[in-house]
Amino acid sequence: MNSNLNAVVKPSVDVSHLEDLKLAASNRLGAPRRAFQAAMALKYCAGSARQGELVFGWNRHTLALGLAEKRTGIVCLGAQEAFCGNKSWEEKHPQEATALRGLAESHSQQDPTFRTTLAYTRLTAKEALKQLSEQGFAQDALPSPSTMALVLNRNGYRLRPVVKAKPQKKFQKLISSSTTSCKRADPARRMPTSSA
Repeated sequence: MNSNLNAVVKPSVDVSHLEDLKLAASNRLGAPRRAFQAAMALKYCAGSARQGELVFGWNRHTLALGLAEKRTGIVCLGAQEAFCGNKSWEEKHPQEATALRGLAESHSQQDPTFRTTLAYTRLTAKEALKQLSEQGFAQDALPSPSTMALVLNRNGYRLRPVVKAKPQKKFQKLISSSTTSCKRADPARRMPTSSA
């Protein structure tokens, strides 16, 4: 009776299919990988994390987490993804970022071709820093000029001179004596003059 409990029934999966499934799982990371592994464990291993470990060689704890995510619909975030990385300047200093957006809006103009959503501005990074410090923001809360240029670009403001209206081209005056400026009359179209 004890030998029946220890016997593991391996599902029939071709070796080529097994290698394909392992390769497909190795090309994914995080939640998509766990979802794929859980789907394969449900399909080939009757939803058993231990059988999935034996058949595919995947970590059974990862399989169990993937199966739980699939069952509940809640995706677990790893600590690295949730808490690592440096926040952007706008997230660290929201009041300064709001003031910068207002400042950049007052100095910007829509792309003259209207093909993009970018706003061109005369406001340079140094001038933006100067005006923000004049508004009373502390120097330690303001970024360096190169970071300020990145912040402006990230918010859709390109540091280019604003294009004014383009002057029209000057056309040459037509001279009647010029052969290129006159239309040639077709002799066949001339109407006969009556001599009466």
